[in-house]
Amino acid sequence: MSRIGKQPISLPDGVEVSIEPELVRVKGPKGELQERVSRAIDVREEDGQVVVTRPSDRGEHRALHGLTRSLIANMVEGVTNGFEKRLEIQGVGYRAQLQGRKLVLSLGYSHPVEMEAPDGVDFEVPAPTRVVVRGISKQAVGEVAAGVRKQRPPEPYKGKGVRYEGEYVARKVGKRA
Repeated sequence: MSRIGKQPISLPDGVEVSIEPELVRVKGPKGELQERVSRAIDVREEDGQVVVTRPSDRGEHRALHGLTRSLIANMVEGVTNGFEKRLEIQGVGYRAQLQGRKLVLSLGYSHPVEMEAPDGVDFEVPAPTRVVVRGISKQAVGEVAAGVRKQRPPEPYKGKGVRYEGEYVARKVGKRA
C-alpha cells in the first residue's frame, strides 16, 4: 500500500514539532499547541518540514488529509505569528473598554456586558469602538470573536451592533408612509 497525497508544511526557525500516534504538538516562540489526528493519516517530520500523507484516494481519506494538513499549518502559523480578529462597534453610545483581562461592552442594554478572556486569548481596545481579539489558536480566537459579536449582532435597518472589520451588512428599507 503506497502512501499518496504529500503536502509538506515548512517549519520556520524556532518551531519544534513532536509527533506521537494520534497527537501532534507544535512549540514555537509564542507558545505551544497540540491537536489530535486520525490514525489513518500519516504525519512525519522530514528535513525541516512536516509531511502529511494519506493511504488512499477515497473521499474520507482525502477529507481527513486536508483537515489534518490545515490544522497543523494553522498551529505552525499560530506559534510563530499568532492570529487576530478585529471587530467594529457601531451605534450611538455603544462602546468597549478593557478592565484587566475583562472586556466590558456597553451595547444599549440596561447593564454592561462583561466577557472574561479565556486562557491563550487576549483582548485589546485601541479605540472605544474597536476590539481586537488575539491568540495563538485560530479556533479559540474565532470562537471568542464570534462570542463578542453575538452579544449584539448588526441589525439590518440602521446597522447598529458589533461586526467584523470589513463585514458587509445588507441594509433593509424601513417603513414607508
